Amino acid sequence: MRQPKPTPCLWLNNDAAAAAQFYCTIFDDARIISPADLSQQSFMVVWEMNGQRVMGLNGGPKFPQSAAFSFFVEVEDQKELDHYWNALLANNGKESMCGWLEDQFGVSWQIIPKQLAGLVGNSDPVIAQACTEAMLKMRKIVIVDLQAAAASADN
Repeated sequence: MRQPKPTPCLWLNNDAAAAAQFYCTIFDDARIISPADLSQQSFMVVWEMNGQRVMGLNGGPKFPQSAAFSFFVEVEDQKELDHYWNALLANNGKESMCGWLEDQFGVSWQIIPKQLAGLVGNSDPVIAQACTEAMLKMRKIVIVDLQAAAASADN
């Protein structure tokens, strides 16, 4: 029996096609799935970002986006982090704290380096606390600053 794969559905005001096109410029492996012609106003748009299928629904202003739903993007290094952070903030996105941001469509994103879990969850509670305190002061996560906090706590 085929197992259905859950697909997040973003309720957008009236700009699902614009959102899909925007996200497809940010992720290397991204494509619009349907409709084939985005010049036609469509109720739904489906796209894929690095293997994650997403549906955008032009539902109107009744249910605005909130941080209760976010996309979590775990990155390898600072260069990759900076790419997603800067791209998603384009066109009046808003920075938040601890690696969170809100893009121009009001969608929340967490852009998090893979090193973060090992630093804030370090088995040495002094290192973990130092890294957590450093992270709590950041908007965009800066890996070298977290590593410096870990190194200074390790002395």
